[in-house]
Amino acid sequence: MITFERVTQDLIEVIEEITNSNQNYNVMENGRMTRTKEELKKEYFDSSNQTDTYFIKLDDTYIGLIDFLNHNPLDGFPWLGLLMIHRDYQGYGFGTNAYLLFEEQLIQKDVQSVRLGILTNNEHAKTFWLSLGFNYVE
Repeated sequence: MITFERVTQDLIEVIEEITNSNQNYNVMENGRMTRTKEELKKEYFDSSNQTDTYFIKLDDTYIGLIDFLNHNPLDGFPWLGLLMIHRDYQGYGFGTNAYLLFEEQLIQKDVQSVRLGILTNNEHAKTFWLSLGFNYVE
């Protein structure tokens, strides 16, 4: 069963493991295959960070991350900026199931739509989101 658990600094090694298992994404994001704990702490725990980040768990196993902004002040919509599944768990439908659970939780809060932010050169992500019915707008 897929569940969400808020990320905490004491589990930074888990964040690092999930993030660094996705080397192609890291190269697109920052030009390097891996990210350091310090970079990840700044990204997820800096006081200026306005997003909410959760682990995606399969039973008791941390398999991914989901990061979103509840309310973008520019357009009023929630924005999903990251849905990342550990490389070892990709291809089994866990990303799809995690998104559908996330979407269900938004619907329960009466949120009618969500926006996505993906890297423009991330063809894998584009294909994934198109398969879930999203439209691509550059």
